[in-house]
Amino acid sequence: MTELALLADLGIHLALLSLTAIGGGVVMLAPEIERFIVASHGWITHDQFAASYAIAQAAPGPNLLFISLVGWLIAGFAGAVTATTAVLLPPALLTLGLMRWGWLNSQGPWARAIREAFLPLATGFLIATAWTFANPMSSSVAHLALTIGAAVVAYRSKLNPVYLIALGAAVGLSGVL
Repeated sequence: MTELALLADLGIHLALLSLTAIGGGVVMLAPEIERFIVASHGWITHDQFAASYAIAQAAPGPNLLFISLVGWLIAGFAGAVTATTAVLLPPALLTLGLMRWGWLNSQGPWARAIREAFLPLATGFLIATAWTFANPMSSSVAHLALTIGAAVVAYRSKLNPVYLIALGAAVGLSGVL
């Protein structure tokens, strides 16, 4: 596959996915991007994908920055630009159009139905994202316990997630798990 074909395939797939990113880009896109990039095409490994996600979560700025890192790993600077543009531009344009429509039709039955439909969709996408990142580690009870413990601490406290990422890295580097 030529680099141009690779970039086109990556860009088109990400652009189409980004239009379905209900509940936030990371929630919707991470499981499907991982399937497309790692499982279907083998452009990078699951560990590289997970590391890109973790680095982007620790960095200041939008959580969706992981897609720039993934694009970089796949095709360097051109991959980073393609992936980032494909994920950000289509939903931005769609949002602007829907905001205009919503402003004009905010009390209509369609607007209410759409608002009510998004809650279960966003919840399902959040669960799918959690499963995507926890599933490869579930071969060990200790890994699964660490994952669930970190999720509980993140949910029930105001602890900065960077500390949980650092703790996970320390446990991994120590060789305990």
